Amino acid sequence: MSRTFGAIIIGDEILSGKRQDKHFAKIAEMLGARGLRLSWVEYLGDDRQHLTETFKRTMAAGDVVFSCGGIGNTPDDHTRQAVAAALGVALELHPEGFEELKVRFADEEITEQRKQLVTFPAGVQIVPNPFNRIPGFMANDHYFVPGFPQMAHPMIEWALDTFYKAEFKPVAETVEKAFLLTGPTAYESALLDLMERIVADYPTLRLFSLPSLVGKERKHLELGVEGAPALVDKAMEEIRVEVEKRGITWVWRQ
Repeated sequence: MSRTFGAIIIGDEILSGKRQDKHFAKIAEMLGARGLRLSWVEYLGDDRQHLTETFKRTMAAGDVVFSCGGIGNTPDDHTRQAVAAALGVALELHPEGFEELKVRFADEEITEQRKQLVTFPAGVQIVPNPFNRIPGFMANDHYFVPGFPQMAHPMIEWALDTFYKAEFKPVAETVEKAFLLTGPTAYESALLDLMERIVADYPTLRLFSLPSLVGKERKHLELGVEGAPALVDKAMEEIRVEVEKRGITWVWRQ
């Protein structure tokens, strides 16, 4: 069975709108390039208790999770402590992480504050950081990386290519096709029975429907499927026949 991949993006500055999230789209892109897809994403503030509860839940679910942000040593960084609480372990100076720190800084520059950068929950492994050698860490298929995209994204790629190659799928085996439907009955609730039938008959495909509005008026409904090319073509033909029976106008989405 394929693994489920999720992302957690942490920071009050994201939720307040002071900074734009640059992780969601990139993580989805990196997974897509390997024939995988991002199943969910959560945005969380700098709240240690909420982070702890979230990590307990996602670790219990068995998903592969990429968590971006909050692993620094400032008072608003809570990820390391929250993960330790979720795992029920203490924080400790990580020996491999400390070796990376010594590569990054001269001996006289390694302060107690900088040691906190590699003080991680006991028993975890490090995630190497090619940008500045200050690592992240991993536990239970969760990968904790900095909030800086230029650090986080190569670290996530390393995790994917190191641990999940067996999950990769040829990208060419997956296609996505859709119709733009218009007319008085071209809305989701009127087509629910058709969508349910396609989902039941083609369980390996991903069906999607995206309504488009102009003001308060419906413009069109984008209805399509994603998956193996032959099955996609067959499902789209069934959809075409059915919507024509119902007097709905369709064009291919470009």
